[in-house]
Amino acid sequence: MEFLNDFIKFSVKNKDKFALIEFELIKEIEPSDLGNLNPPDPVKEGFSSKVIILSGRGPIWLYGCLIHFYHPTKAIAIYDPRLNGAVIIETHSKDFKIGQLIKKEEFL
Repeated sequence: MEFLNDFIKFSVKNKDKFALIEFELIKEIEPSDLGNLNPPDPVKEGFSSKVIILSGRGPIWLYGCLIHFYHPTKAIAIYDPRLNGAVIIETHSKDFKIGQLIKKEEFL
């Protein structure tokens, strides 16, 4: 499923206990654009009980905003291609620990 804003495109891929949210900047983003950010809603789209994996090239303040937005979900991980996986950075589940690496094969 894809979600398009004026400056960013989101795509969501659901698999078992993970939801991979990839984003792509369509044009240069400014900090003031964060007020118009409309990421896929985990409740409305049915993936609030999954681990959210964020992937995309963007400024650190965009990542901060997305992490805050997805805070209520089970856990949040950031994909790092150098590690061939995603690192858990926030969790509300005993099944996942901060710093835990989730291999790419598990969520793709």
